[in-house]
Amino acid sequence: MMRRGLLWASTNPWLSTRLPQRRFVRRAVRKFMPGETLEEALVEADRLGKLGVPTLVTMLGENVDTAEETRATVAEYTRAMELAEEMGLDVEVSIKPTHLGLDADPEVALENVRELASAAEGRGTLWIDMEGSLYIEPTLSLFRAARREHENVGLCLQSYLRRTAEDLESLIELGPRIRLVKGAYAEPPEIAFPDKRDVDASYLALGRRLMDHMADGGGGFLGLGTHDPAMIEPLTEYAGSAGLDGGRFEIEMLYGIGRREQRKLTRHGTPLRVLISYGDGWFPWYMRRLAERPANVWFVARSMFR
Repeated sequence: MMRRGLLWASTNPWLSTRLPQRRFVRRAVRKFMPGETLEEALVEADRLGKLGVPTLVTMLGENVDTAEETRATVAEYTRAMELAEEMGLDVEVSIKPTHLGLDADPEVALENVRELASAAEGRGTLWIDMEGSLYIEPTLSLFRAARREHENVGLCLQSYLRRTAEDLESLIELGPRIRLVKGAYAEPPEIAFPDKRDVDASYLALGRRLMDHMADGGGGFLGLGTHDPAMIEPLTEYAGSAGLDGGRFEIEMLYGIGRREQRKLTRHGTPLRVLISYGDGWFPWYMRRLAERPANVWFVARSMFR
């Protein structure tokens, strides 16, 4: 019930306008993002880098309407890559297709992705996020078109979707760079598994499938986007038995969540990358992060009184 309420809140225009103005909400958000500017994000990327933890940055925002807005997004991500390189940081970027014009014109979105993929050459992976189920087919088409020209393009897949196993099979011969997450959008049961046990089973099966492909000599890379030890531990062991090192596999965690687990992974030498979000369009993202693990609500509530 709490998860459904948080996902509803993530799409409510009235709440997205009013709540971000509240001081206590902004204070709570600071637990999960260091600030609204790129510079604030890169300060934290620098701090984590000195601890041996590379990072991934994303500018929050989605569903832009005009070509001018998409060009501003491209310019910001290009600036992020250039500034990170000037600072000597191991930073990759993650983009949302609707932030690059997928709603208005898929061809504009593709040109924007191509430009960013070119800018990312030699600077790591350009990650394409997966959004709600309405965007699956156009996002897959976008990824395939960009991947034909740029091997450094990666794609997020969501284990809670019933179709994802087939989607992975359709991509696997490309030697894809995949970030695997559980999924955080409100979807009906005919599209997404409603039971956590099924989502977890799907996650483990998808991760093992791609690892098996790579262990058999296939190309690819797997980023496990999760904070769940029940996913991390068996898949890390599986990666080890498959002979996959940090060049083929890593854990990807969100800034501010699971810090104890992050320190543990770093101590054990497990490849880890931390995703840092920034920007003023944070409210829908923040609600979805809380919905992914409702226990975070109590973490946030306690933090407000410290």
